[in-house]
Order: sequence, then structure tokens, then C-alpha cells
Amino acid sequence: MSYIGTPPSNAFTSLLKQDFSTSATTGYTLDHAVNNANDIALFINFVRQEPTAGYAASGTTLTLTSATASSDDMYCVYLGQALQTVNPPNASVGSTQLSPIAITGQTAEATIADGDTILIHDASASALRKMTKANFVSGIGGTNTPAFNVSLNADQTLTNGAFTKILFDLEEFDTDNVFASNKFTVPSGQAGKYFLYSNIIVQGLADGKKMILKLYKNNSAVGTNRTTLGTSDDTGVSMQFTLDLAAGDYIEVFCYQNDTGTENAAGSSSVMESSFGGFKIIT
Repeated sequence: MSYIGTPPSNAFTSLLKQDFSTSATTGYTLDHAVNNANDIALFINFVRQEPTAGYAASGTTLTLTSATASSDDMYCVYLGQALQTVNPPNASVGSTQLSPIAITGQTAEATIADGDTILIHDASASALRKMTKANFVSGIGGTNTPAFNVSLNADQTLTNGAFTKILFDLEEFDTDNVFASNKFTVPSGQAGKYFLYSNIIVQGLADGKKMILKLYKNNSAVGTNRTTLGTSDDTGVSMQFTLDLAAGDYIEVFCYQNDTGTENAAGSSSVMESSFGGFKIIT
């Protein structure tokens, strides 16, 4: 069908509404100009007023027959003014208005790149948001980091009858630079549960002598393991612990032996012997 002038567009229409702050007066100002009282529907205390009998309107001037009180509730609906848009009003579309194949009918995608976006619901803002695949995956998964593993590059002397701090000096890996000055320190923002492990080999421990391995947190022992040798030989002790650590907590490894003289914690640049490591547990 042909039209004279601008052809009508497919649109959603909603009537405009104006709320008034009332006082003891008969005169009010309209937000939109009107021709006469019939262009608006006026409500006072939720009762519709009769045009011309209850009020007059022209341009942006609204005049009441009787003055209102400050406690009155008054609003008007513009019958000759409409808000028109090609988009439906907010919150007006429900599940019944959506196509059942809105998602399933789209072209299938076998792979997704890190920069591709997906739609999520932000519960804190009660709004839909977009997020890249890379950010989405990092938010629901993650890696067991910080993570580190260090060992002795060469033998270290252990004093008889005393706990000696093990000076690990060979890094196998250290994802977040958390191992320094012979200790592991939890970095800022990485508090949580950590799995920690250590293995120390002592060379030539005599029959009946013992070695003790201890894990220290902030200079206080939090874990230990020990062994007593039945025959003279190299011996090793290992331990594994899960600790709940705060940012700034630091962990060190100490070893004790009670042979008659000094002994060595075994170290090597080519074969991992005495070692210490750990990683953050994903929760």
C-alpha cells in the first residue's frame, strides 16, 4: 500500500506519564505542550478527573478547578504524546516472545578463540554482560599457581645435633618468583591452600643415628618427619603437607642429624636429590 508522507514504521508505542510534586495550588507545569484538557488523563489520589470540569490545559500550563494539598498524589498520562521506538520497552519481552531456536538455530561453532565473546548474567548488577572466552575460562578454572620446585645444586653440610636450614640454590621452575632467600613466600593476592613437599637425602649416616626433617612457617615448625637408620648408609626423609596460608607467610625447610660429626645433605646439578616444592590448590 502507498502512503502520502512518511510511511509508518513497525514500532512499539507506550504513553508518556508525568508525576507531580503537589502543594496547595491550582497551577502546574506540564513537561509536554498539549492542545487542550482532552490531551491528558489527570489522576488525583488515583481518581481520574474530568477534562474541562476538573482541570484545563493549554500548552504547558495545567490549571486545576480546586487546589491540591501537599499530601495529594497527582500524575497525568499524555494521550496525545507517545514514546515510539523500534525496540520493545524495557522488561517487556519474556520467554514466550523469544524464538525457540534463538540459540540452536544459529550457525554451529566447533572452536572458540580467546577473543570471542559470550553472554553472561552479572548477578551483582542484575544485568547481561559480555565476556571474552579467555576471561571466562580464567574465572571458572585456573592453574595451580603460584608453583615452584627447587633443589640443592651441591652437597650442603649439616651440623651434628642441630637443625640446619637447607639452602636450596637451583630452581627447576618458579612461576611467580615466590622462592627467594631460601624460602617460599606467598605473594600478595594469593592467599589460600597450598600443597608443599620436600625430600632430603643425608649421606653416610651411621647405624642407629637419626635424621629429622621439619617444615617451618614464619619461623615456627608446622610439620615434621623422621627416620632412624638401621645400617650405615645414605638415607632420605620426605614429607607432604597441605597448609592454609595467608599473603606474606613464608615456608622454610630444616634438617637435623645426630651423627658424631657433620654430614651432608646430598645435592647435584644434574640429578635432583634434596628438593623442596609446592603449588596453590585450585578451589
